Amino acid sequence: MVRWIDYFLDRITMYRLLLYYLIALLLIAVGLSWAGVLPYHPEDIIFSASILTLVCMVTNEVFARTYKAPTNFESAYITALILALIITPKINGDQIMFYAAAGGLAMASKYMLAIHKRHIFNPAAIAVALTAFGFGQSASWWIGTVSMLPYVVIGGLLIVRKVRRFTMIISFMAAVWVSTIVVSLAGHHDVLANLQKTALHSSIWFLAFVMLTEPLTSPATKAKQMWYGFIVGAIFPPQFHIGTQYSTPELSLLVGNVFAFATGFRRRLTPKFLRKEEIAPDIADFVFRPEKSINYKPGQYMEWTLPHNKSDSRGVRRYFTLASSPTEGTLRIGVRFYPNGSSFKRAMQSMDGSTPVAVGDLGGDFVLPADRSKKLAFIAGGIGVTPYRSMVKYLIDTKDSRAITLLYSEVSAEELAYTNIFDQAERELGLKTVYTLTGPKMPSNWAGRTGFINAEMIAKEVPDYRERIFYISGSHTMVMAMQAALKSLGVPRTHVKTDFFPGYA
Repeated sequence: MVRWIDYFLDRITMYRLLLYYLIALLLIAVGLSWAGVLPYHPEDIIFSASILTLVCMVTNEVFARTYKAPTNFESAYITALILALIITPKINGDQIMFYAAAGGLAMASKYMLAIHKRHIFNPAAIAVALTAFGFGQSASWWIGTVSMLPYVVIGGLLIVRKVRRFTMIISFMAAVWVSTIVVSLAGHHDVLANLQKTALHSSIWFLAFVMLTEPLTSPATKAKQMWYGFIVGAIFPPQFHIGTQYSTPELSLLVGNVFAFATGFRRRLTPKFLRKEEIAPDIADFVFRPEKSINYKPGQYMEWTLPHNKSDSRGVRRYFTLASSPTEGTLRIGVRFYPNGSSFKRAMQSMDGSTPVAVGDLGGDFVLPADRSKKLAFIAGGIGVTPYRSMVKYLIDTKDSRAITLLYSEVSAEELAYTNIFDQAERELGLKTVYTLTGPKMPSNWAGRTGFINAEMIAKEVPDYRERIFYISGSHTMVMAMQAALKSLGVPRTHVKTDFFPGYA
C-alpha cells in the first residue's frame, strides 16, 4: 500500500496534489451540508468558493502584470479554496464584501508584503488577520469539525508524505498539546475538555497539513522546520493570550512566518536563461545567470517556476537540485527527458533568453558535513547524480580533498553524466568513482561494474563502510533499496542521508 501511495505521489506535484485535496474537501462539505450533517447551505459553500476564486484570480493577474512577475494560477486557486474553507459560507451583502476583501488582500500580500520578491506571510492567514483587525470580520475556521476531521486527516497525511515534513508536524503537535495543558492549568480550566476540543473541534489539523507546510513561507531545512512548528504550536491554543489579545490560528501561523523569513533564504529571483547543454542522451543541463549572487551550499535545491500555456496536472513549478557549484557564478540544473513528458519539461525545451523564469525557496540538508575528516560514500542512480556534480565541482574549485567513494548506476555508458567532473576529481583529489551499468547491452570495452548497486557491491567497493556517512540520491524506489542494503550491512541510520526535495514530479 505504501509503495502504491508513493508511486502516485511521485507523479503529481505538491501544488496540484494540494489543489485536488482542497477541491475534494469542498465537495465533501457540500455533500455533508446537503445531508444535513453540516449547518450550512450547499449553495452558500459553492457561491463563496466561486466568489473567492474569481477575486483571487483577477487580483493575482492584476498584480502579476503590475509587478511584471510570472503568474501561477495554481497559487490563486489554492488560496481561494483555503479561504473558502475557513470563512463561514453564507450569502449576504456584508459577507460578499468580506470575501472580496479577504481574496484581494491575500493576493496583494504576495506582492506588497514582500522583500526581495519573496512574500513573507501565508496569503490566506494574513488576509483573515487583516480583515479581523481592519473590518471586524473574522474567519470561523468552520473546516474544524468532527464530521470533516477524517477527510482532513487522510488527505493531509498524503500532503505531509509528499513534502516529507513530518518533523515539522510532530513538533507543532507536541507544542500544541503541551501549551494547551500549561495554559489550561494556569487559567484553572478543564485540561481534558480543552485537549478534546483542540483535537476534534478545532482547526489544528487543517492548519498543520495545509498552511503550516506551505513551502514558500516555511523553512526548508529540518532543524528550522522543527523550531518553526514548535513556535506556531506553542501559541496556537485559543486560551493563549498576551494582554487582551487572544491567539487565533492565523496569528500563530503569522508569527511562525516571521521566524521562517528571518532565518531562511529571503530572495525570489528571475535568472536569465543562458544555454542548454546536452550531456547525455535525453539528459541536458540548463544554465542560468542570476541577477544577484546566491549563497547556497552544494547539494541544495531551489523551486523553479516556468509559466506556460496548457500546463498539465504537474503544474508550472518544480523543485530541482542544483547541479552547479557556488564557485561557478551560474545556476545549473540537470534534467532528464522522457517520451510523453510533462508540459513543464516541454516548455523547458523551447526556452530562450526572454523566457520568464522565477526561482526561490532555497533549502535542503543534503550537503557536505562541516567536518572535513569525515569519510563519505555517494550513491547515485540516474539523474540523482546532480547533487554530486555540485559537491564534487565545489571540492575541486576549493581544493578540498576528502575521502569519498562515488557509486554511480546508469542503464548505459552513454547515459553517464558529469564523468568529466568526476574524472578530474579522481586525478586532483583522489575521489574513487565506481560506475555500474544495469542495461541489457554492455559496451565491448566496458571496464566498470555491471548490475544494480546492492549490499555486496557496497561492501566490496567501500570496505570501511561502517566508518562512512552515506549519501543516497535517485528515484524513490532506488533510495528505499539502498537504505535496506545499508541496514543489512549494519550501517547506522544516523550515517545515512537521502536527497529529498519537495517537488515532486
